[in-house]
Amino acid sequence: MNKLISMILKGLVAVLPIGLTIYFFYWLLATAEELARPLVLLVWPSDYYFPGLGVVTSLLLLALVGLVVNFYGIRYLMKLSQRLFEKIPLVKSIYGALQDMMTVFNLSKKTGHQSVVSLEIQGMQMIGFVTGEQMGKRLFGEQDLVGVYLPLSYQIGGMTVYVSRDKLTPLDVTMEEGMRIAVTGGVQSKK
Repeated sequence: MNKLISMILKGLVAVLPIGLTIYFFYWLLATAEELARPLVLLVWPSDYYFPGLGVVTSLLLLALVGLVVNFYGIRYLMKLSQRLFEKIPLVKSIYGALQDMMTVFNLSKKTGHQSVVSLEIQGMQMIGFVTGEQMGKRLFGEQDLVGVYLPLSYQIGGMTVYVSRDKLTPLDVTMEEGMRIAVTGGVQSKK
């Protein structure tokens, strides 16, 4: 009986990550299709509709938006909407957090430097992400403190600490690998 349970658990460990990943992408595409379907039916006659056209239309629309935001007038309108969002009490918290999260994930690509670091705290090595180079200077003057975000495993949360640059050890991992290690508590399925 124990052998059977052990085999079932091994099968579950093998199938669950693959199954959940496939289901997540299926759910994401199906949801995008449902949300985009009314827009697609406004543009295309219903005779031409086929499953997947909503996703394709959404991707083309996002590419068009990406092109249009480069125009001066649109950038000005984006700044106005950003100022408006930053004045509405609950909206500014959500908007600011989402904007900061997008900045963190694109940080290493934009700056070209390694932003995954290790920070020693009471003999422990914690994985963090350099996020506040300029804010450290603004808040603490000439102390050369750097903002480091320390994520919590299996949670959406963490803390930002400002530490001296010489206390940080750059790690030779990509931002994605560092986030995966930090968020999963160091459990890795490969390498």
